Amino acid sequence: MTVFSPPQASDPVRVKPVLRPISVVIIAQNEQECIANAIRSCQPFAEEIVVIDGGSQDETPQIAANLGCQVYFNPWSGYANQRNFGADQAVNDWIFFIDADEVVDQKLAAALLDWQRSPTLPAHAFSALRIGDFWDQWLDSQPEYHTRLYDKRLFRIKDVLVHEGPDLKNAPVAKLPGVIWHYGFRDVSDLVIRFNRYTDLDAQQAHHTGQRFNLLRLLFKPPAKFIQQYLWYRMVRQGLAGFSLSVLWSYYIFLKEIKLYEIDWKASRAGSGGVEE
Repeated sequence: MTVFSPPQASDPVRVKPVLRPISVVIIAQNEQECIANAIRSCQPFAEEIVVIDGGSQDETPQIAANLGCQVYFNPWSGYANQRNFGADQAVNDWIFFIDADEVVDQKLAAALLDWQRSPTLPAHAFSALRIGDFWDQWLDSQPEYHTRLYDKRLFRIKDVLVHEGPDLKNAPVAKLPGVIWHYGFRDVSDLVIRFNRYTDLDAQQAHHTGQRFNLLRLLFKPPAKFIQQYLWYRMVRQGLAGFSLSVLWSYYIFLKEIKLYEIDWKASRAGSGGVEE
């Protein structure tokens, strides 16, 4: 049997005080299969974890509560609104946010702990590398840095329909070591459903910002996206998974563009007094 002796008075354990406590914010809806992993990965550095539930019909809120999270119900109002609502409920000024299907690796968790105890502050917003999966392969040839840690006294999540993040304007962003692993892939059917939902929002956002349908963009952007993914990002190295995902991203761009055309078409019909059947 191993016996652990307490430290002697002559050799005290010195732990640097936490200068910047972090509140983690997770928005969720029907994520009982994965949210526990997301929560546990944040516990080493989080003073509190806030979960904003948009109306789950499964055990998501109960799982989060059992793991010590502060759980709030807020009827789904969009990604940006949910994240800002979560930041408003948090007790700390520094917000770190992840999705329910993401996991913080040990290197990033350790870096966040070190940052909390460091007297220097190189920036007021920090990004981390996110790597996703597809058919049990990590897509490390396609690295993405996402701003996930920010001071809510200075920034709020930008009010957009999709691809939301802190509205940093020209503020500098420092990079943190480590990885956020995104276990976002369930199956192709689920991915197509999500692409359909996201392209709805993408097209609406584009229309709201004044973008209009362009035939050349429809003709050239989808194949250009495939070439970018398959060759430039070297997805060719990842076999059928890389080829399939490159095709799917091309399909995403096509859907967004043709939906933008449909929005324009409906607006023109409404403006000319046309009546939809």
